[in-house]
Amino acid sequence: MAIVYLVRHAQASFGSRNYDQLSELGHRQARWLGEWFAEQGIAFRRVLAGTLQRQQQTAIEIVAATGGDTGQIVTHPGLDEYQGEAIWAAHTAGADPIEHQRADYRAYWRTFREAMSHWADDRLADVPETWAQFGARVNDAIAVATQDTKREDALLVVSSGGAISRYVGQLLGCPASIAIELNLQFRNTGFCELIAGGERVRLLSYNSIPHLMQADRRESITFA
Repeated sequence: MAIVYLVRHAQASFGSRNYDQLSELGHRQARWLGEWFAEQGIAFRRVLAGTLQRQQQTAIEIVAATGGDTGQIVTHPGLDEYQGEAIWAAHTAGADPIEHQRADYRAYWRTFREAMSHWADDRLADVPETWAQFGARVNDAIAVATQDTKREDALLVVSSGGAISRYVGQLLGCPASIAIELNLQFRNTGFCELIAGGERVRLLSYNSIPHLMQADRRESITFA
């Protein structure tokens, strides 16, 4: 069976007007993960990443740290994250998310969790895609990643916490509320291992961060 390493992007720039770029720490997190893959002797037959800057930068750092060819990275829009700002705006009548993040971090996340729940229940209007459409495109992207795989293949897929949690929720038959909670607990450069063979994909591990589980890296564990 092929193994898919489904990775969440490294730390982005939460609280800034341009969230979609890695922080300095985020670049280090991604390099550390690439070095960990290299230490395990893992070489990727195929690499996919979403179109977002934070996803692309993470994939480049990982592949470069393994000594691989960054030119092999295939871009697939199905791996992009849901449009959180649009969901927030639809739920809050256009309130500025950055101001809320800076004013009260915990209150922001309570409101965002509520927005996500309403989105999953089809209770928000004027959003770019439905919860069902989001799940379908992520599923299609993973199908592309796992097509024509061989038994010993290792595949790298770089996406975002919401997309990964949506996919895992589908695999496990979880309700939307569980997928949302899984999303909000997903760590930067955390990864899932998926076993892919034939027409079936199964979950082997979830939200793993072995590359950060050292005494001098514990403070480098982030969620945004």
